[in-house]
Amino acid sequence: MSKETIGFIGVGMMGHGMAKNIVEKGFPLTVHAHRNRAPVEDLVSRGATEAGSLGELAAGSSIVFLCLNGSPQVEAAIAQLKPQLNPGTVIVDCSTSDPVSTVRLAAELKESGVDFADAPLGRTPKEAFEGKLDTMVGAEPAVFERITPVVSTWAGKIVHIGNVGDGHRMKLLNNFLSLGYAALYSEALALAQKVGISIERFDSVIRGGRMDCGFYQTFMDYSVNGNREAHKFTISNAYKDLKYLESMANDATIATPLASAAKNSFALAMANGGNGADNYVPHLPDYIRKANGL
Repeated sequence: MSKETIGFIGVGMMGHGMAKNIVEKGFPLTVHAHRNRAPVEDLVSRGATEAGSLGELAAGSSIVFLCLNGSPQVEAAIAQLKPQLNPGTVIVDCSTSDPVSTVRLAAELKESGVDFADAPLGRTPKEAFEGKLDTMVGAEPAVFERITPVVSTWAGKIVHIGNVGDGHRMKLLNNFLSLGYAALYSEALALAQKVGISIERFDSVIRGGRMDCGFYQTFMDYSVNGNREAHKFTISNAYKDLKYLESMANDATIATPLASAAKNSFALAMANGGNGADNYVPHLPDYIRKANGL
């Protein structure tokens, strides 16, 4: 079989590094610009080709990766790709999407002979550039086997979690844990300040103890050291992911009071100006403090 030809849509903070690894590790790559041309121009300088439209990208690609904000953007992109997709193409959605939408799209594409996989991401843009992301893949076994050589260019840990939709289901569970931590840390820091425990003293107890973890260290880099770019995952994306989790729980008829509480911490931030593109998850304590008059 000839080498796969790769299309990539969504070369933002995560997608740029992923696409860089795909083209630098030998796969023919076609990209498409949305608004920000800088990543596209960088990728073209590394050997990628720029498509003039999503239809052109679809026609020339055997595997198309999507790395977008969420299901509305994924659905819109696939609607533009679909008329030009060749039978036997694979669409790989690396966004954090709504599993209900994912399963529906996969069924629609299957009717045209196009396969679908969901491969949402773990870690940060730094690991994207280093080719060391984590991914949990929902796909039929043959599709998983086919896409793995390409996914391996940008991922260090690849878990075949199950069938189509299971990658996005697991990603939402993963983000519930991390964003739940963020909500807990933010409330604990506000309470600590209110009762006279400084951030530094709080951190000196938690860091290195049983409650320490990698997410804690990244999250606290802003509160302790003022690093605004400690974890470049926006509050608006966090809120979106927890809404998807709540939707998944509603569909499964399961009570999730803790997930809803975490979602409401981010909703509070969103309602008070936290929806800007430079407001990241580690900034959540600012909004919780403000809501408590601190």
